[in-house]
Amino acid sequence: MRLQQKFLTGYLVASVIPFLIVSAIIYNQAATGLEESSQEFASIYTSQIETSLNEFMREYDKVTKSVLVDNDVINKLGEDYQNNMNERILQRMTIQRVLMRVAVLKTEINNVMLIGRDDTVYQYSNITSTVNEAKLLSQDWYKQIKNADNAFFVTGLHDRSYYEDSGEGAAVTLGRVLFNSGGAMMGVLLIDMDPYKLLELNHDFVLARDKYGISVIISTATGDIVYHSDGASSRVSWSQILEDNLDYSAETSNKEQIVITGSTELGDLIIKTLIPRKNLLVKIDKIKVVTGTTIVAGWLVMSALSLGLSYRITKPIIALRRSMKQVENGHYVPIESARITNDEIGSLVNSYNRMVGTIRTLIEDVYIAEIKHRKAKFLALQNQINPHMLYNTLESIRMKALIKGDKEVSDMIKILARMFRLALGKEGDQHSIGDELEYTANYLKLQNIRYDNHFNMEIRLSKEMQRCHLIPLVFQPIVENSIIHGFEDYSTPMNIVIEGRWAAEGGIVIRISDDGCGMSRVKQEELQGILEDANSDKFKLDQTKELIGKGLGLKNIAERIKLNYGDPYYLAIVPSDERGTIIELYLPSI
Repeated sequence: MRLQQKFLTGYLVASVIPFLIVSAIIYNQAATGLEESSQEFASIYTSQIETSLNEFMREYDKVTKSVLVDNDVINKLGEDYQNNMNERILQRMTIQRVLMRVAVLKTEINNVMLIGRDDTVYQYSNITSTVNEAKLLSQDWYKQIKNADNAFFVTGLHDRSYYEDSGEGAAVTLGRVLFNSGGAMMGVLLIDMDPYKLLELNHDFVLARDKYGISVIISTATGDIVYHSDGASSRVSWSQILEDNLDYSAETSNKEQIVITGSTELGDLIIKTLIPRKNLLVKIDKIKVVTGTTIVAGWLVMSALSLGLSYRITKPIIALRRSMKQVENGHYVPIESARITNDEIGSLVNSYNRMVGTIRTLIEDVYIAEIKHRKAKFLALQNQINPHMLYNTLESIRMKALIKGDKEVSDMIKILARMFRLALGKEGDQHSIGDELEYTANYLKLQNIRYDNHFNMEIRLSKEMQRCHLIPLVFQPIVENSIIHGFEDYSTPMNIVIEGRWAAEGGIVIRISDDGCGMSRVKQEELQGILEDANSDKFKLDQTKELIGKGLGLKNIAERIKLNYGDPYYLAIVPSDERGTIIELYLPSI
């Protein structure tokens, strides 16, 4: 004990100076790291915003381009129908349907307007208030649109004074200048939305904003504000932002603030992330106080406790270490109760003994738990996919009934009823490949009604193969993917082939191929990597949100095949540089 006390006393004295030096270094590193990490966070967040806005702009570029599909409607904008009331009513109804189609593409759209070259205003609204046409045409931002260099545009933040409800708050307008095939301007498509819907503030940013006063401002190339994080979080009203009318486009880093800049590929938007340096200094001062306090308190605590408690603490820890060595060698033996002291270390030893017993029990129970986990995961995946396609089908029927009232509706309902019976009327071993082919054929009939018989399907499977059992909803989602991602336009029909052969190992190899637009080799490799992860992800129950966000798709099928039939069976993409896509499945012949 005397030698131990002398050693610990000498150690405490000798460690004071290094402790002070290390603390000073830690303080400087923490202060510098705080500023660098704040700037790095802002850079990463700005990059994420840039990516999100680029995706947002690309989506709305496609939404606005969807109007150009109706060439006849565009070409007739501005024609005089004063002497033909029927033509005038028909033109307005046609344009109203076009605007309604645009409005339902995105839930965040408030109002869609189409202004002809003769300043005739057509509108479709998802909100109760409508637009006053005369006030809209007199808006300065609208007048500037006609002189814009780009067909697709995003306006700065503006008030809603042209709405009939007096226009409280603010709005951002996206749109496209419409030209006919000859290059003449025929009209302007306008889409109004709330500015906060351009960008959702995540939890990390809100915490950083409250701690360091970070702000995100999105503006046009001319300096007009499109979005302000303080307005989106209700810290400042949009009316106040409009009233201040500050130009942030020229902001750069200086002694007062750190500025991170980004931009979008479409819409010419500039992203600025601002971090006030004074807020960082407050945090650094707190670090200084905490560091000094820690130095003093730490040295006092070490001096007071190390000498008196070192031996008392060391002895039970040594016993605990010996027992842990035994556990490392596979001997789950608890520490003897005679060596357990009546303090925190003794409580730790008691917890350790209980842990050893629990580990021994868990090793015996883990196999049963894994089986239950596999079954729960399989049921979860099975139950997710059914509503997905049925919802899309019902939506197709609804839109078809809304536009045309003919016999096709009853045919579609008849087909859908058959699909319900096939999907829900059989389970597990009762469902066969033949049933799956019939279900897929019915789905294709629905799509042919919708797309005017542009899809052909050829089945090359023997009757014996069709009698083999198969889990439900395997072929149809693959065919659906072919239509969604491979069908280009109405000028070329799509051919889908489902063929099978007996494998040498005793299973069935089925290939589903199409002659659609296909995908690049890089995309094939990326998708194949996701499918190969199905073996490791099949026991993870926390993938639901990710699947909802990306669609249920091929990975869902791959996971269900692994869960139901085992690791030898799979779903894979057949690499090819030719047109079209080939999906290969290896299934048991049961």
